[in-house]
Amino acid sequence: MDLSIVDLAPIPQDGSATDAYANTVDLARSAEEFGYERFWVAEHHGMADHIASTTPETLIAHLAAETDEIRIGSGTVLLNHYQPFKVAETFASLDAMAPGRVDLGLGRATGIPAVDQALGTDRHKQNPDEDHAEKIEATVSHLYDGFPEDHPYADISLPRSADDVPEVWVLGSSPSSAEIAGKLGLRYCFAAFIRPNLAERAFETYREHFESSDVGAGPDDPEGMLAINVACAETDEEAARLRATAEAAYKRMRRGEVGSPPTVEAAIDELGGVPEPTPNPLPDGEWSRSISGNPETLSALLEQLTDRVGVDSVVVQNTIADHEDVVRSHELLAEGVGL
Repeated sequence: MDLSIVDLAPIPQDGSATDAYANTVDLARSAEEFGYERFWVAEHHGMADHIASTTPETLIAHLAAETDEIRIGSGTVLLNHYQPFKVAETFASLDAMAPGRVDLGLGRATGIPAVDQALGTDRHKQNPDEDHAEKIEATVSHLYDGFPEDHPYADISLPRSADDVPEVWVLGSSPSSAEIAGKLGLRYCFAAFIRPNLAERAFETYREHFESSDVGAGPDDPEGMLAINVACAETDEEAARLRATAEAAYKRMRRGEVGSPPTVEAAIDELGGVPEPTPNPLPDGEWSRSISGNPETLSALLEQLTDRVGVDSVVVQNTIADHEDVVRSHELLAEGVGL
């Protein structure tokens, strides 16, 4: 199994964005040392009190300079905010700085109305799925010189490395994003920490609609990755304590509350106790928004979940308040899986 990490550059309590970026660099270096395949950074806007990852392209350049071999990418660029050419131009430049190491994960999301307005984003597209698919296809066409000769954009060139092109992924949490990825012949990553119960349906949809990319931007056969919220510790019980932060943060989000994730102690108080350890194995058909366990437990759980959807790659997100606990969680998980 391949493991990767997606990071939000969370701002520590009483800290700043500078502290958040330092922690992200430290985690990327640690991920490379532990044997992780990829390190992705997310895009979120209007959350400056607790998330510093607003511009993945900026962080990717910095992280590529601070690491040696691990792939660095976006998880995700929110394409509904931007023009495809600018995204393609940016990531071609990034790939030229770190040839063969850059991933371009493409997704979409609307956020706080004022922020979307500030970004110039139209929140009321008549056919949002069609618009998203067209933007992804245009981005890929710019990157892979895929426009027909008579197209107005056919002669636009990008700054490139000698031999490489960014690896393109479609990221999403619904069957509609899976269908887009399949029809365009691109790699697909499903966010099970958002809509876990749709994971199996999404990957079925992806494979059902898969057609090889006309411009060689994707794999010959469907290639998928599962994104899961994970907390790992030496024991199942301690891991469940760490998972309390994720559980409490989700409950806050459902109430419309935003802010820094609570500490473990505050989360346990909010939940009325420590969450039960994640069952191993999970009951048939059951999906959890977040899972926890010791290295052996999580290795078995990840095997179970990836077998359900037919992939062998996982990208790990976590919502753990303390940076040292975050790094240790990823270290233990890597040991459990055998990276």
